[in-house]
Amino acid sequence: KDGAAAAEAPSVHPDSSKWMPLFNADLSNAVYNKDVWFINDKGALTANKDEAIWSSRDYENFQLDLEYTFDPAANSGVMIYCSDMANWIPSTIEIQILDDNNEHWKNEAPHNKNGGLYGHAVPRVNNVKPAGEWNRMTVTAQGKHVVGAVNGEITVDADISQWTDSKKNPDGSDIPPWLSTAWATIPTKGRIGFQGKHGGAGIYFRNIKIKEL
Repeated sequence: KDGAAAAEAPSVHPDSSKWMPLFNADLSNAVYNKDVWFINDKGALTANKDEAIWSSRDYENFQLDLEYTFDPAANSGVMIYCSDMANWIPSTIEIQILDDNNEHWKNEAPHNKNGGLYGHAVPRVNNVKPAGEWNRMTVTAQGKHVVGAVNGEITVDADISQWTDSKKNPDGSDIPPWLSTAWATIPTKGRIGFQGKHGGAGIYFRNIKIKEL
C-alpha cells in the first residue's frame, strides 16, 4: 500500500537533528567481528568477508538512511527486524543490494534485484548506479509496513502480513528454501544489520543514520 511513510521516504533529510548515526565512529555500539569489519581510509564501513554487522540494540518504527557503493558484481543487503543474529538469514527482512548492471546478474530472479525485498518482493524500478558510484537508500519500517527507496524513488512498498506462507510469495512465485520463515510471523522489532563482502565483491557504506518514529 502507498501510505504517508511511503510518500515521505525519498525526501527525508538525514542531517536533521532528529537523525542519529546508527553506529558510533569507532563502532563501539556495533556487534561485529573486528577482524572482518572496519572503517577504510576513505571513511566508509566495509568488510573483508561475508559476515554481518549489527546494531547493538533492537529498533522498531524507524527510518534508516544510508549511502552505499560496491565493486563490480556485488551482492549485499540491509537487514531489519533481525531476531537471531546467529541465524539471521531466515529471521530477518533484507532490502537487497545488487549490482544489477553487471552481466553476472543478468539472469538473476526479479525478486533478488537491487532495492527489492530479497526473495520476496520485486523492486518497482531498477535504478541502482554502476559499480563505484554512490547510491542512497532509505528504509521506512512501521510495524508490518516496510518501504524501501533508492536514489529518490520508491522501489518497494510492502505489507509483510501478506506473506503468510514460507514457500510462496503472494504473487505465486517461489521463496528460496533457505528463507524458511513466513514473514507474517516475524517480529517487527529487532536488530539492523549489513551484509559483508559476498562473492568476492566489496561493499561500502557511509552516512548511516536513523530516526525513530
